[in-house]
Parts: sequence; structure tokens; C-alpha cells
Amino acid sequence: MTRVSGPAFEVPAARDRAALPAVREHKPGCGNAAGELGEPRSTRGRWRAWVLLLVHVAAAVHVWHWLESGSTITPMEPSEAGETLTTGAVNAGFVLFALAIGSTLLLGRFFCGWACHVVALQDASRWILNRFGLRPRAVRSRSLAFAPLAAALLMFVIPSLVQAFEDRLPSQVVWHLTTDDLWARFPGPFITALTFLVCGFLMVWWLGSKGFCTYACPYGAVFGLVEPLAPGRIRVDDSCEGCGHCTAVCTSNVQVHREVNQFGMVVDPGCMRCLDCVSACPKDALSFAWGKPALGKAPKQPAPKPKADSRYDFSAGEELFLFAAFAFGLWSFRGLYELVPFLLAMGLSVLFAFTGLILWRAFTRGEFRFQHWSVKRDGRWTGVGRAVGLIAAAGLLLGLHSSWMRYESREGTRLLSVAGEQTGANREATVQESRARLERVDRYGLHRSAALDNKLASIYLAAGELDAALERFTAAADKEPKSYAPRRRLVDLLIQRGEWDAAGERHRELAALRPASDEETGAFAQRVVAAIQADPEAVGPQLLLARILTRAGDLETALGNLANLAQRHPDDGRVTALVAELEATR
Repeated sequence: MTRVSGPAFEVPAARDRAALPAVREHKPGCGNAAGELGEPRSTRGRWRAWVLLLVHVAAAVHVWHWLESGSTITPMEPSEAGETLTTGAVNAGFVLFALAIGSTLLLGRFFCGWACHVVALQDASRWILNRFGLRPRAVRSRSLAFAPLAAALLMFVIPSLVQAFEDRLPSQVVWHLTTDDLWARFPGPFITALTFLVCGFLMVWWLGSKGFCTYACPYGAVFGLVEPLAPGRIRVDDSCEGCGHCTAVCTSNVQVHREVNQFGMVVDPGCMRCLDCVSACPKDALSFAWGKPALGKAPKQPAPKPKADSRYDFSAGEELFLFAAFAFGLWSFRGLYELVPFLLAMGLSVLFAFTGLILWRAFTRGEFRFQHWSVKRDGRWTGVGRAVGLIAAAGLLLGLHSSWMRYESREGTRLLSVAGEQTGANREATVQESRARLERVDRYGLHRSAALDNKLASIYLAAGELDAALERFTAAADKEPKSYAPRRRLVDLLIQRGEWDAAGERHRELAALRPASDEETGAFAQRVVAAIQADPEAVGPQLLLARILTRAGDLETALGNLANLAQRHPDDGRVTALVAELEATR
């Protein structure tokens, strides 16, 4: 049975004949009988699925341990290594990343193929798409192959270089292997679901079975740098007949049959040691074995040089466009609305770049296919093509809108900072311009972040618009239950407005987050005492003062004041309730 695999993007016929993967027919001798064609099939997929399932079980146990004990190991995420490099706090994520790099030096990228949850997500996405008859083909770009390396530099190198330039490198290394808030650095359920959709289904569907690994994963870029040093590799013996089954089953777009023919081993750093090629070889010619690493390995014989355009899907101009569009998308999406995490921004940026190119080819060519869809035929848009065009146009507009919101937010924040160093009319003008930009983000953005609420609340408070400031400080505090700054300013504002019960409730939230500083205690107490002196029989200010004293460590004075207050107001349930609450803290 012949297995046909063509390019994801439509190309001229001359290029189509040499498109990768170059497995179009299999030599006689690959089947069960002499001269019979064989069907490439891997038996390792099920084993790998079980191993990846166990990885997720371990992650679930990690979460369960935190929920049960209140404290657990810090997140086992390589991204956490960035925190170690910038703060000097060695966490579990850094240890895991270091061990994974060490294993790659010895075994190659086994960690990627057998332990990465994103690889599991992509494999699951590919399996589901296959069930619906959609077999994604790999898109091959030269320029975007460097995107993961750029991501690794942004995550692990550039922040430390900036710190070194500003003389802010951590002065000591400390261990930070446990935490009582496992989810502190993880996104909420909506962003998690969006990440699964973008980095899993969409990137696999549009770019191939390992689309995220190829074009977005910063960890894979680091592994790829050290992988050529690994002595453990996929190697071939003399029984190989060059049938190409190995390449046909490879989901990482590695040209296994070509590499083992030229080098006697797989040298592509994208090989994830899934061992699909080993299990699919009908002659058992492939194996994972020890020997010389790939670094510096010369081919057995010079291979015929393929035409430059036969190995990739895009021209030099299109490659330049792709990388420029990716960089623009990453600037637009990274940290958008203080909501989009880095890896999701990488996925969105890659899709944004390819979306722009899809539209360009669709409008400039009379014939155009993308993946399995005929977008244009004989100069006319097909029904599927119109749907693809609408989806691509919506994605492009989303990217452009995001860049506008990102610019307005950054510029508004910058101007607000500049205004703090100005005085008089200049300061007023700068604040007004900052307000206009931030209000545009508030009005036209797709999400209102707590940070945006906090900035606008500060502007409204300075302008004397207390109702608007109160609304925004309240929104910021409610969106981030563990955020301290908006709650403190909210208590200040509530005291200023004389809303004592509300101030007491918000002050209780502050007390749950951290102890009060002497400066904060003095500032709060001064205003509350002034209100009590103005109206000695007012209950609200005295209840708040009791909370302030308790938080400052003077519980006995607080209870004594409440006892006197209870004698004067025996029917006020708020007093007895607070006494019971504070007594419980003894």
C-alpha cells in the first residue's frame, strides 16, 4: 500500500515532486512477502501514551498533595528556571530543567518524547484529528525554526543580561523547593483552555504534528543545542533497504531514511527519541544504540544537493515576512491585558504569522491549497476556501487589535510613570494623555485587568473622582484575592469616605495577607482616631480601630476598647461579633 505525504502549502509541480517528507512509495522487500509493499506502522505509540499518561497522573498527585497538606514542591515546570536565574532561588522547575538538559547530553531528547506534557497534548490532538479524517502535514519554514531559540533567549538569557547591566544580579543562591501556593504562577482555567486549544489543536492542525515543538518551544531550543553531543542515538545496520517506513511514521518531520543512509545515524536535533522509526522498520535495521555523537559527523558520501526550494515551503521573501510577522505578534500578544503567558503568546504569534501568509497566497494566486483544503481553484474561491479566508482574516484582525491595545496600554503606563516626576501644568497634561490611552484600552479591549483598574483608580483618585476610584479599586481587589496594593488603597479611600463597615471588611482581608508595617498602622490609626474624636459614640470607627490594633499586635488594648464600647452599645451586634472574632485569635 502506497503512503502519500505532500506539502502543507501548495507549491509548483517541480517542487511538489521533492517535497518533504519524501516518502511516496516503498521499495520491494518492505512487506511481508518478497516484492510486497508494506504499510508503515509504529508499535511504540501506545507505550509512549501510557508513559505520558503516568506523567499526568504524577502531576495530579502533586496537586492533590498541595490541596491536602497546604504545602508542596514548587511547580515542576522548566519555565520556573527563569525565576531561579533572576532571583537566585533554586526551585523544582530549575532542578527539573537541569536534569532534562543533562539527560539530553547523554540520551538525546528522550525527555521531550516521553515526559513532556505539551508533546502529550500534541499527540492527543493529532490522534483526535486523525479520528475525524484530518491528517495534518508538516509546514516547513527556515526562518521560524529560529523562533524557539529567540524565545529561549527572552526567557533565560536577556533578563539576566539586563540585571547584569543594571548591577542587579542576585547576590546569593538559596533553595526554594516548597510552596504553599502551587497555582500562584499558573493561569486561570480560561487561559489554560485557550493554551490547550492554541498550542495543541490549532498548531497541530495547521502546522503539523509537532508544530509547537518546531516553532514555539523554548525548552526544545535549549535541548537542540546540546543534543548533537549525545552518544545515545538512533543508528542503522547493514540490513537497511531504504524503504522509508521510518520517515513515514516519524511525527517530528525528521528524514530518518536519508540521515541513516548518509550518516549511519539520525543527526537531526529535532529527533525526540520516540522510537517510532525503530518499531516500524520491517528489517529491524534501526535501534537506539551508543556510539559517536552527531557533532562533527561527516556523511558517508556526499549527498546530491537538493534544490533550495525543494526543502521548504516558502520563498526568501515569504520567510522574511513570516519572521517579521512573528516578532510583531510576540510583541502584541506577550503579556496582553496582563493575562497572556509567554508560551501562549508564542503559539498565537506563530499562528498569526502563518495566517498572514495564508491570506497573501490566497489573494495573489489562482490556485492555492492549504493542508487538505483547496482554498482557490481556477482563480475562484471554494466554499471551504471562503471559510478558511474568514477564519484567517479574523485571526489577522485579532492580532492587529491586540497590537493596538498593547501599544495603548504600554504608552499609557509609561506616561503615568513620567507624570510622577513632573509638576504643574506638565504633570496635568501627561496624566490626561495617560488617562485617555488607558481608557481606550478599557473601552475597546477584550479584557479588563486588575492592573488596568488599579492605574485608572489612581488617576481618578488624584482627580478627586472618588466614586470612580472606589469602583476601580474594588474591582482590582476582587479580581486578585491575594493582591495587597489595591486593598490598602481601598481601605484608605473607604476611611476617607467614612464607610466604616466596608473599611473593616477590607482591612480584615489585608490582615490575612500580611502583617502591617508601623507606617501603615500609624497612617490608618491617625485617620480613624480623628473620626472617633469628632464623634465619640460612632461605632464604625471604633470597630476599625480595634482591627488595626489587633493587626499591630495589641490585642489586649483592642479587646479593652471593645468592652467599653459594648457597655455603651449593648444592642449593637457588630460589637459582640467582633469581640468573638478577636477572642478566637488568642
